[in-house]
Amino acid sequence: MADCIFCKVAAKEIPSSVVYEDDRILAFDDIAPQAPIHVLVIPKEHSISITDLNNYSIIGHIYKVIKEIASQKGLDKTGFRVVLNHGRAAGQAVPHLHFHLLGGRDFSWPPG
Repeated sequence: MADCIFCKVAAKEIPSSVVYEDDRILAFDDIAPQAPIHVLVIPKEHSISITDLNNYSIIGHIYKVIKEIASQKGLDKTGFRVVLNHGRAAGQAVPHLHFHLLGGRDFSWPPG
C-alpha cells in the first residue's frame, strides 16, 4: 500500500535497523522502544490487522522468527513479551499487521 509506513520500511524506502529479513517478513528495531529490546515483526505483504489477513500461515512463520530473534538476543533465558494490537482502541498505531517483541526488563500485568 503506497501510503503505509511499514510497507515503505519493507520496500527500503524508509531506513530501519533490520534484525531479520526473508522473502515474507521483516523484523526491525522500534524507533520508540518500550523496553530495552523492542523489535517489530511485520509481513511484507500489506494486511491492516489480524482480521484483514488472508493467509494465516504467515502467523506461524512470524512466531518461528520471533522465537529465533528472542534466542539470539538472550530473551529465551530471561523472558519476553509478544504483543499484537488490533485497532486504534487497542493501541494499534500503524494500520499494518505487526507484532511487538519486547524484552530486557520485567513486565507486569496489566501492562502499564
